[in-house]
Amino acid sequence: MKTALITGATSGIGAACAHLFAAQGYNLILVARREALLAEAAVLMEEKYAISVKKICADVRDFENLSYHLETLPSQWKKVNVLINNAGLSQGLEPIHKGEIADWDTMIDTNIKGLLYATKIVSNWMVTEKSGHIINIGSIAGKEVYPNGNVYCATKHAVDALSTSMRIDLLTHGIKVTAIHPGMVETEFSKVRFKGDESRARKVYDGLEPLVANDIAEAIWFVVSRPAHVNINDMLIMPTAQATGTIINRN
Repeated sequence: MKTALITGATSGIGAACAHLFAAQGYNLILVARREALLAEAAVLMEEKYAISVKKICADVRDFENLSYHLETLPSQWKKVNVLINNAGLSQGLEPIHKGEIADWDTMIDTNIKGLLYATKIVSNWMVTEKSGHIINIGSIAGKEVYPNGNVYCATKHAVDALSTSMRIDLLTHGIKVTAIHPGMVETEFSKVRFKGDESRARKVYDGLEPLVANDIAEAIWFVVSRPAHVNINDMLIMPTAQATGTIINRN
């Protein structure tokens, strides 16, 4: 059986990917910070799909802790076929001169450094196996910038650049790298961005039908399920009502 490692696995796109890959018979390594949700997800996946799950309660921002949990896995679990670097977030929506330093640090540490930390560990396993597929979850914010997006957009531009760099560096090792860039997806994203303000978060999606997590999971499965000689380098996915990061048809 194949194995997929998913970061940010207990909600949104990560949780949708876990269900879809488990349904396809993949064993799962689920990495997330919320221990109760992680334990619940692991039990559900094993019972529903008859696959094996390793749960890792860790914050991708903490390299030492993440490395400890991953490197101490049994050797058979290190034969990871697919790494989905999904953990990521946005904090705040202020102009650059009013931004909170703590918010900037959180976004940089999660969206860039967390992705690098997971990739550093798992890509070495893939190099040993001479195969593997790394999926980096970017954003429309990695293709353009929008007012008050500043640092978040910068982190997702970094994901875009890193995906290209990884593809070059890992080419001779038979490892595929794909960047998936969603537009507006209704998950916990806006709730986290607005720090729990559900009223403000709901307004983001007023008057349109946004993407849902499973839309992105299905696109990821399409990418992963291509023949060995095919790699989808880059995919930008938008709801029909959204043309760019800021041009949206609200009815």
